[in-house]
Amino acid sequence: MFNRLCRGLLAALGWQFDGHIHANQSCVIIVGPHTSNWDFVIGIIARGALNTKIHFLGKHQLFIAPWGWIFKAMGGSPVDRRKHNNLVDAAVQLFKQQPHYKLALAPEGTRSPVKRWKSGFYHIAAQAGVDIIPVGLDFKDKRIVIANPMTPSGDIEGQMNQLMDFYRGINGRHKKLIPEYRQS
Repeated sequence: MFNRLCRGLLAALGWQFDGHIHANQSCVIIVGPHTSNWDFVIGIIARGALNTKIHFLGKHQLFIAPWGWIFKAMGGSPVDRRKHNNLVDAAVQLFKQQPHYKLALAPEGTRSPVKRWKSGFYHIAAQAGVDIIPVGLDFKDKRIVIANPMTPSGDIEGQMNQLMDFYRGINGRHKKLIPEYRQS
């Protein structure tokens, strides 16, 4: 029922899928470019239309009462960005504990312009032994572009730049420069 409602809502809003995600595949899904709060709204509706459980991480402020229970019920887990915690190891454990686990992240980590992408998603996928699936929310063409999975090879700089090239072809709600990736 919820799946049909979400598919109908996406269609009514003029959005369509370009690609697919296998229901039985564990993966790290990176969604971008992250430029607006509407990214989350469209992403949640798209997740419902795909009829698959996709978990996400969000800033801890979203999980505070009175609305925090909603984000947890939707599959979210809070992240306190003020603290240095071992988020990669914690996420890898989730993949080991749950079959077909899918984790969606915004590689920029923020809607604001960035000079460098965070690489945690890459390390999570590599350590968990799962693919990375790039998903672009193209607001200009109203397409949810699901690219082919990428298996982390260890060439982080080369693969991060391939991912960034994909996002340079996606029109976020607001214009955002996608930088070149350089390991520091």
